[in-house]
Amino acid sequence: MQQKPLEELEEKIGYHFENKLLLRQALTHSSFANEQKVNKYEDYERLEFLGDAVLELVSSEFLFQENKEMPEGKLTRMRASIVCEQALAYCAKQFGLEAHILLGVGEERTGGRTKDSIISDVMEAIIGAIYLDCGMKQAAEFIHRFVLSDLEHKKLFYDAKTILQEVVQQKNEGKLHYELIRESGPDHDKLFVVEARIDEKKIGEGTGKTKKAAEQQAAYEALVSLRG
Repeated sequence: MQQKPLEELEEKIGYHFENKLLLRQALTHSSFANEQKVNKYEDYERLEFLGDAVLELVSSEFLFQENKEMPEGKLTRMRASIVCEQALAYCAKQFGLEAHILLGVGEERTGGRTKDSIISDVMEAIIGAIYLDCGMKQAAEFIHRFVLSDLEHKKLFYDAKTILQEVVQQKNEGKLHYELIRESGPDHDKLFVVEARIDEKKIGEGTGKTKKAAEQQAAYEALVSLRG
């Protein structure tokens, strides 16, 4: 897949870097960096380390201020759900970050561009890059815009399986389970289709690169349907 221009990503996120090399580094996977014989680039791992710390601080402050009566344990669990791998990848996909990642040939062929682990790492690296480029204020603005916005809807997606289980138990309508309907594609690029069911009744369907992702999507679709 051809790399999209850095300027296009800057327009999407509403931030233009003073140091373009920081953005380039934030998008560079180790597989790509290792393939370069000339014009060597650093990969995103150090920026990811920094961005993870900035994200944890900003999200912690936000939850602390917004939930005055919430105890520490619940705040910790809420923060964990907001900044987990799947949640960050979901946020990043809202502005198409995956299309801008620099991957090596092998990683590209094995579906690296669709892996939540890589997309979420790059999301954190972008935060670290913005922090180094312009400081905490701009990094916090990015986090508030793309991670901490519309949390009610995102929470429904992040915690779909847990919430659905609670809803089904409260209604006492039967046993919730997930059924793998089909899988397709080569081993390195599988696509799974899963149905969420109460006993034998289908209540939602999801598709994903892993069974877990497909189940999460199926649970989310079921919740939307049940609440509608």
